[in-house]
Amino acid sequence: MTIPVKTSLGFLVAVAVSSAIATSAAKAGDEKFETCFGVAKAGQNDCKSSTHICAGKGTTDRDPHTFIALPAGTCAKIAGGSTTEAPPEKK
Repeated sequence: MTIPVKTSLGFLVAVAVSSAIATSAAKAGDEKFETCFGVAKAGQNDCKSSTHICAGKGTTDRDPHTFIALPAGTCAKIAGGSTTEAPPEKK
């Protein structure tokens, strides 16, 4: 039994492409994230903070007590972004 060359070549290309996609998907899953305080829009924060207990409950833009998760190294590039929460406000 012989397999036409075009069919074999097509199969090899399909295997190579799916292998490359699987490799890039695995690399994307290895991406590191960091918490970035002071950059989230109101209602767009990722998790609880010292001022509320749920995601999406931030009430002001760029609140230094709420955060969003960003790829590692991104927070330092955003004006006002910090990887640590601001100290509690004195009353």
